[in-house]
Amino acid sequence: MRRITFLCGHYGSGKSEIAVNLAIDCGIDYLVDLDVINPYFRSRSVHERLAAEGVTLVESSIEKAPNSDLPVISAKGAVPFHDKSLSAIYDLGGTREGAKLVQQYRHLFAADDAVDFLVVVNVFRPETTDAEKIHHLIDTLETAADLKATGLINNSNLIKETRAEHIEKGEGVLTEVASARNIPIRYTFHEESVPLKGTFSGETRLLRRYLAKKWL
Repeated sequence: MRRITFLCGHYGSGKSEIAVNLAIDCGIDYLVDLDVINPYFRSRSVHERLAAEGVTLVESSIEKAPNSDLPVISAKGAVPFHDKSLSAIYDLGGTREGAKLVQQYRHLFAADDAVDFLVVVNVFRPETTDAEKIHHLIDTLETAADLKATGLINNSNLIKETRAEHIEKGEGVLTEVASARNIPIRYTFHEESVPLKGTFSGETRLLRRYLAKKWL
């Protein structure tokens, strides 16, 4: 994962959960929640855990008014572009409108900035069940963000009904997409209850449910 990483994926793909997992597990300095379009699972619900792990959370509530919500992000979200010693994950909305929020930082991209644009996919969501649909989603997000996808994340699951074969199906579909677009599968996520056997693409990581544990 590069110093600046944008995470995107269709609603329900699990990208916000993955953003929190990566921020905590990889020692990321900033987590910037840019998902102001369809903000169902909110990073701010685990702000205390993030703070305890040394992760600075930037999101859309007004400071000292945690139940407020505005479709804007604090200027603090730009700090990692100015301070090259900081790493950051930016959690984008999964729609065309959500991906457009990258544009507010485009003028800050330096020529030597290492920027990742990773697409989280759950092949059991209706919008990303096959390679054709996934290509359409990536094309839409790339155009809106004016960034090319640099990798895929396999988060194929059926929540509590997930079995290893479901993740294997995601591997098969995403391998086809990755080959066609000449980009890698960077991570394969699975829950502790679903031990994986064999070889999967990218880095295999355990998914801990920080945001969804109250509902799922």
